[in-house]
Amino acid sequence: MDSFLQVRNIIPFPPGDNSSDTLIGNSHLNLTTLEHWNYTLFTNQTLSNGSWCLLAWEPWIADFVMPNGTFVNATWCWSPVNGIGERAGTSIGFAVLFGVALVLTIVALNRHGRLYLPVTKRFYPIGRRWQWYWGIIVSATAVVSLFTAMDVDRYYLPELPLILTSFFWFLMQLGTIAQVWEAVRHWGSWMERQFIDPDPYALRDDDRRSKVEFHLPLIFYLFWWLNFFMIIPRNWTPIQHQRYPEQVVNEAEPSATDARFKAAGFLLFVCWCLTVFSLRHSIKHYRPRNRGIINRFVGFIRMTPLRFKLLIPIALVVPAYQELCAWKFEYSPLNLEGNRAAIFAGGYAPALLIMYIQVIFGFINENEDKELKRQRIVRNQQLDQEMGIVKKPGWWARVNGEVVVPGESMRDQLVRNVREIQGNKPRNNESPASDDVPMSPLSPSAPGMSPAGTNTPPTSPPPLYNGRSERIRQERAMQAVAGALFPQNRSAEAERRRREQELMMDGPAPSAAATTAPPPPPYPGATGAREGSVAPSVGSRVSQQPPQQIRSMLDI
Repeated sequence: MDSFLQVRNIIPFPPGDNSSDTLIGNSHLNLTTLEHWNYTLFTNQTLSNGSWCLLAWEPWIADFVMPNGTFVNATWCWSPVNGIGERAGTSIGFAVLFGVALVLTIVALNRHGRLYLPVTKRFYPIGRRWQWYWGIIVSATAVVSLFTAMDVDRYYLPELPLILTSFFWFLMQLGTIAQVWEAVRHWGSWMERQFIDPDPYALRDDDRRSKVEFHLPLIFYLFWWLNFFMIIPRNWTPIQHQRYPEQVVNEAEPSATDARFKAAGFLLFVCWCLTVFSLRHSIKHYRPRNRGIINRFVGFIRMTPLRFKLLIPIALVVPAYQELCAWKFEYSPLNLEGNRAAIFAGGYAPALLIMYIQVIFGFINENEDKELKRQRIVRNQQLDQEMGIVKKPGWWARVNGEVVVPGESMRDQLVRNVREIQGNKPRNNESPASDDVPMSPLSPSAPGMSPAGTNTPPTSPPPLYNGRSERIRQERAMQAVAGALFPQNRSAEAERRRREQELMMDGPAPSAAATTAPPPPPYPGATGAREGSVAPSVGSRVSQQPPQQIRSMLDI
């Protein structure tokens, strides 16, 4: 059959000036040399010997052929000699739209991928970025497929551009389904994050819900990769054999509609079903539940976000059209003369609409970290209202002079706190450091009294505070005057000791006749009162806690 079709498409060489000459496109070529190298003239105006193919009409025909089979000024059959056709012009328009979507997707990735909260182990940042990564992949593969589609019309005979545009078209289909899946999956993760943010222990980690959410992505990408292996690793050469109608029927169409393409479309439909199941699972566990089959269906439609009401039906077109192409070759992008409206409406338009829907809602929705911070502020305000706590507004501190100066040291903050206790707050334009109040330690000796109790006046008594407080300056002056007028001496220390001993006695001081009688038992805490104890001074007994009371045998 192939030989018959090949003979049917072969035409004889036109006669020339003599028996060894042929006239092809106003160019005289050596017929003996052409027959020696097995060149044949076909009905599609090409000259080929199975290895080389040359155009055989003006102005692309060769000027001369040498005895060794080399042509002068020849043009290959796989050259872009045709003008831009309907397929190429539409491809340029779609490529521009996908390029704009690529830029907008990168902007949306920067908007939603930025972090404003610490990263938790349960919710990784890459989880919310995958839908935008897949959007970038979809845009890139679509642009490559559309730009190579321009050469499909320009090439005289189909060759590598037809294979490239089909190859990247299938990759775009895979990326589109993965983008919708990641958008739905991450929405469920975002619902879970909002659900457990007020209470981290609201959901268990070992229940059926968590197991489904763990295994569902694995099942999805299993069918996704099966679709990939059904299409991509294959022999693409028969697809380009569309040089004449018989070749299309015998080689290109059977290869483009084989069982592997049909199975690939079904596997992509399974991926779409798993996406819908993931959406249903998230609504069931993180949205209000409904009772009854009809109410559940109505609730599922009502609780589905508007973005997914648009994405899910459009995404269904992707596996449906891929399965249609596996059964009807006239609608397939692999067909050189396929239906242009069907190819762009069913093959490229769904991916483009999904891209722009994602971008629009990406600019409408807020960053998740910012939204979570806003929800926390609202919850704290509600808790404050329930507890009756009213927080002062931000301008309250500025009006009352409680503004922290940038670069303020700890010493300046302590000075400001001391002044607030004394009742002297700084004015609005006054710095706390302007009131020089050194925080010196309190001296154990009073002003005017040496540590040893001598009458030697101190050189400069250490002040407690130096500042504008009039009360502190008055107290310091009174202490200095009292120390100068009433100096203390050693007799005061001796009087203090005598008075302490008198207080330790029970009753009046003993007379001379009763000096031989034993003294009464001393108070607890006096010197020698209990074996092994040390009598503290009067000043230290004041600060001591009362002795421990024995309440049970365990205290002994």
